[in-house]
Amino acid sequence: MSGRMVSLVTTLPKVGTASEQQVEDWLQHLGKRRPESDVALLREAAAMARASHQGEPAPDGFDRFLSLLHTVDTLDSLKLDVEPLLAAMLSEMPGHPGYDAAQIRQRFGSAVGAMVEQVSRIRELSASSAGNVDERGVENLRRMLLGIANDVRAILVVLSKRLQLMRRLKALPPELQRRVARETQMVHAPLANRLGVWQLKWELEDLCLRYLEPEQYANLAQQLDGKRREREAFIADVVERLGAACAAAEVPVELSGRPKHIFSIWKKMKRKRVDFEQVFDVRAVRALVDTVPQCYEVLGIAHSLWRPVPGEFDDYIAHPKPNGYRSLHTAVVGDDGRPLEIQVRTHAMHEHAERGVAAHWKYKESNKQDVELERRIEWMRRWLEQQDDESQPLDSSDEDTEFEARQIYVLSPQGKVVELPTGATPLDFAYAIHTSIGHRCRGARVDGHIAPLAQPLRSGQKVEILTIKEGGPSRDWLNPHSGYLTTSRARNRVRQWFKQQDFDQHLAIGRASLEREVARLSVPKPDLDKLAARFNFKSHDDLLAAIGRGELSAIQLANTQVERAPRDPAQQADLDIPEKLKRRPLSRADGAGQVVVDGIGDLMTQMAKCCKPVPYDGIVGYITKGRGVTVHRNDCMVVRKMDAQNRARLVDVAWADAQQDSRFLVDIQVIAADRKGLLRDISSVFANAEIDVLAVNTQSDRRHERATMRFTAEVGDMNQLSRVIDRLAQIPDVLDVRRQLS
Repeated sequence: MSGRMVSLVTTLPKVGTASEQQVEDWLQHLGKRRPESDVALLREAAAMARASHQGEPAPDGFDRFLSLLHTVDTLDSLKLDVEPLLAAMLSEMPGHPGYDAAQIRQRFGSAVGAMVEQVSRIRELSASSAGNVDERGVENLRRMLLGIANDVRAILVVLSKRLQLMRRLKALPPELQRRVARETQMVHAPLANRLGVWQLKWELEDLCLRYLEPEQYANLAQQLDGKRREREAFIADVVERLGAACAAAEVPVELSGRPKHIFSIWKKMKRKRVDFEQVFDVRAVRALVDTVPQCYEVLGIAHSLWRPVPGEFDDYIAHPKPNGYRSLHTAVVGDDGRPLEIQVRTHAMHEHAERGVAAHWKYKESNKQDVELERRIEWMRRWLEQQDDESQPLDSSDEDTEFEARQIYVLSPQGKVVELPTGATPLDFAYAIHTSIGHRCRGARVDGHIAPLAQPLRSGQKVEILTIKEGGPSRDWLNPHSGYLTTSRARNRVRQWFKQQDFDQHLAIGRASLEREVARLSVPKPDLDKLAARFNFKSHDDLLAAIGRGELSAIQLANTQVERAPRDPAQQADLDIPEKLKRRPLSRADGAGQVVVDGIGDLMTQMAKCCKPVPYDGIVGYITKGRGVTVHRNDCMVVRKMDAQNRARLVDVAWADAQQDSRFLVDIQVIAADRKGLLRDISSVFANAEIDVLAVNTQSDRRHERATMRFTAEVGDMNQLSRVIDRLAQIPDVLDVRRQLS
């Protein structure tokens, strides 16, 4: 794409409006290089745009419909496919009374519909934010615009629309001219540069300089003493002469040239602090060859045709630049007595200069690397370049995942751009703004609408955080299943907050959390001293405080203590298990089954329906006649009421180390305020958790408007049980949820 020039030759009128006949003539002109099917679609889109914008002036006073036609004409000169041209024609319709997004998608395809929406959003954000941020913020804004545009062609539409605005800035007040030019210089021109769309970049930069530095622009334009076309004709002559000489010497070479545009000359003069006469690359030719020896051959041929300028030869092949850039640069005196720069490099060197660490935009715009940004831009530039090769269309299906954006860029109400990882939430955004805002966050507005704190954000959204004057984070924010926080920075800030709280408060919170977890899961009360020693805490108070700070979870302790701790001696004595059945220690099978029976060999086991044990409840086995071993909880009332004869049939059992694909029955009791839809809401929680409910028993107390429900469900382990109890407790009007043992 780097060799194209934006053609200003068009059949469209430059001012006023476009009549139906003028539009038809323009479409016929496009039909000379496009299939009739493209022209038919453009004709239909033009009719829709005319109906929506007939006689409607743009902010600069220019006819809006005519401006759209010129934008499409610019995109056509880039030789893009018809979809971005259609999107440009329809780009002003969002927000218009006649806009119907579904109709556009149905008639012109989903890609066009998506581009129309993206272009509208990008223009809105770039217009509202560029003037309100510093240089670092502008860089993030550029990245955000790239992140919004899933289709790179949407960026090209935005750049073409901006070019039309810049061409008409004369009609605007001087103050507005400078604001628009500054915005274009900070956002749009760098994007065109990074994407390699040089023809848009040159004109955007020149027009920006014209309004930001009018005197210097006029002075340089005068010194160039020739119109752009004359300079291009000179370059064409140089290319022809050098190409003929190389052909005579049997050196295959690819030549291209372009005159230096005014902004580039001004920038070089400012950077090197030199006068116009000392800028030797006002006009330049680039020669690409296959091998390094051919580079020096072409250099010698050029020096034989034109006289070299003393001191203006740089051999970056023998002595590459620190960033790895390699090329030969020489300046010669042209036939008209004015300087001409010639660059010679191999195709591989050119590829590296365009895409490697020496890429033009990298060393001219930023001193630091950004791997993620380079990855996205590389994909976009590759897409652009493959538009030239119709025989090898780009198959993006294999690259969608590889080049999917990994960062998002969202706006604060003040226009500050904040970079976050994909999947970040409003709560992550709050902590990215400031830790205190995150701590005091209680809600968020996204694009003006109240949004859940766990809702993933998208690039380009504007986020406002709703806070309270005093307060702190919720422990639920640290629950990975809740989805509130995805960034490690935010999670660390929440953990630090809880660590800094008063130890006694942590102790009380931890004790209450553990007691609540033990009660609702109906597991035995843990031996805190033994657990403290196991987790390397000095005392059980330190252990409880760690729960209060969020370093340990109550469910983690409940599972660990039941799984590892031996059976309570008091319960053992109560059960009076015969000694002959306890002589050998428990054997643990490596995933051989759900339960291991000690001292008996392989026996069929089944879970008792009276107490429904779940890993890792304390359990005991009862040898039944003809049905193997029935596994009960230690505290099951059926076991406790056994007589001496039945107690002789009790045997030690233990959970197997592995419980893959195992299912266990549990009874879950829900107490809630009775209302319509309550059972439906509860059922949806079980369905979303992929938990089968085998039985339901409900009782309604009409007098107190309270419902008591008991669900018999299948779970895989205690963790899944804890999660579903958490979600049930969050249902509106639910008062209490716990595991029921009998």
